[in-house]
Amino acid sequence: MRTTNLSNMAKGKKNLLSTIGPGILVAATGVGAGDLATGAFTGTKLGLAILWAVVLGAFFKFVLNEGLTRWQLATGDTLLEGAMSRFGRPAQYGFLVYFLAWSFMVAAALMSACGVAAHAIFPLYHDPSTGKITYGIVLSLIGAALVRLGGYRLFEKVMNVCIGLMFVTVVVTAVLLKPSWGKLMAGLLWPTIPQFGAGGLAWTIALMGGVGGTVTVLCYGYWIREKGRFDDDDLRVCRIDLAIAYAMTALFGLAMVVIGSTIQVEGSGATLVIKLADKLVQEVGLIGKWAFLLGAWGTVFSSLLGVWQSVPYLFADLWGMMHEGQLSKKCSVDTHSKFYRWYLYAIATIPMIGLWVGFANMQKLYAIVGALFIPVLALTLLLLNGRAKWVGERYRNHPLTSIILIVILLFFLVVGWLTIGNVLGL
Repeated sequence: MRTTNLSNMAKGKKNLLSTIGPGILVAATGVGAGDLATGAFTGTKLGLAILWAVVLGAFFKFVLNEGLTRWQLATGDTLLEGAMSRFGRPAQYGFLVYFLAWSFMVAAALMSACGVAAHAIFPLYHDPSTGKITYGIVLSLIGAALVRLGGYRLFEKVMNVCIGLMFVTVVVTAVLLKPSWGKLMAGLLWPTIPQFGAGGLAWTIALMGGVGGTVTVLCYGYWIREKGRFDDDDLRVCRIDLAIAYAMTALFGLAMVVIGSTIQVEGSGATLVIKLADKLVQEVGLIGKWAFLLGAWGTVFSSLLGVWQSVPYLFADLWGMMHEGQLSKKCSVDTHSKFYRWYLYAIATIPMIGLWVGFANMQKLYAIVGALFIPVLALTLLLLNGRAKWVGERYRNHPLTSIILIVILLFFLVVGWLTIGNVLGL
């Protein structure tokens, strides 16, 4: 009897991990060094009163990914396939140009962040810049090798370890700092924006917009194909999967705001995270510092690994549509195809240039490019999922969903405008 119970528990655990697998990948890929820094710095500036913005931002990304999933299960096409086939050549070439620019910039940023975090844990050189370059190159190649040689199964296992590392260490660090639970609950349940006219609104918008990634949202469709989710009954499973994923994303963001509100620190990007870890020694001791650094490294490396594995799917799919005139119907994009392999090798090597050149300018361009994607995604979901002729009455947008998508569209248009204006000094 005891053996049977243990066996059932093991099966239940395996089924749960299988259910939330693609969602875990979305959460791990969508959270990077920028999210760490934005959460911490917003917490430093505005305190716990802004926690509600993290939850709302995660909810927005859930709605977008749920709409993407409904389209795919209704039609058998990924959202990229649906949009490119219905909007024609201008959309295909326009997205290709955007996608190539975004890939280069996000890859260079991830290499740099991984290099900074790894050098902080185990410095090989006196010069941090040299350490960043060396580690960035090595970790990029390791990520490419894991994706190329291990396939989806190994990728999923490594990502589970990374997100476990980042999630546990960061959340535990926030708890050990002993925040005011009264202020924490007030920040969650009573929306306010401190310093509204003195930068508070901009930081609140940045916090909401930074939760959960941008272009990588599209990759969920390819991961559920890998898991064999094609049928109508899989929609409920995907919704549970995504709900858990974005709940974890929100909890992670909340933890970073709590840490930032307790530990005052200045800086940007991965460098801010390193400075934050140094100051944690006073609050949670040396062990706490190193645990947090490991969690920060797990955060940025899991994001790098997720981009290396998933972004070549998008290129292979898009290239196949543009040059072969074929759409993938209820089957995985071939990860062994030359298009997938070429793009994996390209994204893991060419952006290494960004480790040497003036990276500040590249970060500015990346901020602009990233700010443009989410409103386009919201508009696409309004158009594609708004027609019963294309998705059927069951999968068509509910009126409330359409309203939320319009709110998301307008909100991220504002985010994009503020981001571009801030970057260009307008």
